[in-house]
Amino acid sequence: MRRRGARPWLAVPLLAALLAGCGIRSTQVPTDFGPAPSRVPCALSGADLSTQAGRGIPVQVFLLCASQLVTVDRSVRIPDGTAEAQRRVLVAQGLLDQLAAKPSTAEKQAGYTTEVTGGIRVSGPRGKDLEDTFRLSARVQDLTSSALAQIVCTFADSEATAADDGTVVLGGPADQPLRRYECTSDVRSRPGGKQPPSTEVTRP
Repeated sequence: MRRRGARPWLAVPLLAALLAGCGIRSTQVPTDFGPAPSRVPCALSGADLSTQAGRGIPVQVFLLCASQLVTVDRSVRIPDGTAEAQRRVLVAQGLLDQLAAKPSTAEKQAGYTTEVTGGIRVSGPRGKDLEDTFRLSARVQDLTSSALAQIVCTFADSEATAADDGTVVLGGPADQPLRRYECTSDVRSRPGGKQPPSTEVTRP
C-alpha cells in the first residue's frame, strides 16, 4: 500500500542542495544595499527654485556643483528711478552678495557650494577707466580661480555689463590694472583649473 502524508518539508533542504550544485547561491531577502541617495546632484525641485528666487529683479548667479559652474535663480532689489550707471553697480553688488551668501539647505543637499567670500564691495569706473569697468574692493589676484570664475560668468551673463559678448572688465581697488575677462565653456566646465582667460585693458 502507498504511504500517504509523506513529509514535504524534506524537499526544502534537498532543493537547496540541488540549487547549490547548479552554482546558484541562495540569498536572504530583502537585501540591504545601503540608504538611497537623498537628492540628485545639482538638481533642485520647483519649490526650491521658487523659494530661492524671492522678490525683486530676477537674476541668475553661478555656483559650484560637481566641479562645474551651474546657474541658480536669485533676485536683487533696485530702488525705482535709479540712474542707469548706478543701476549697473547696484545690480553687480547684488549679484556679488548672492554669490557670497551661504547656499540654502536644499542647495547644500544637491551639492552646491561657493568660493566667493563675503564683504567684497564693487564700484563703477574711476578716472580714465572704461565705462563698463567694475572695480572690486579685493585684489583680483587674491581670488581663487573658482571664485573669479563665478564672478566673471555671473557678471558677464547679467544686465550689469554693457557688453553682450560674455566678457567683463574687472580691476581691484585704487589704480590696479584692468583686465577684460571672458566666460568660456571651458571656464564653466572647469572653473578650478585656471583663471578665466583675459586681456589687459589699456586706459586712454
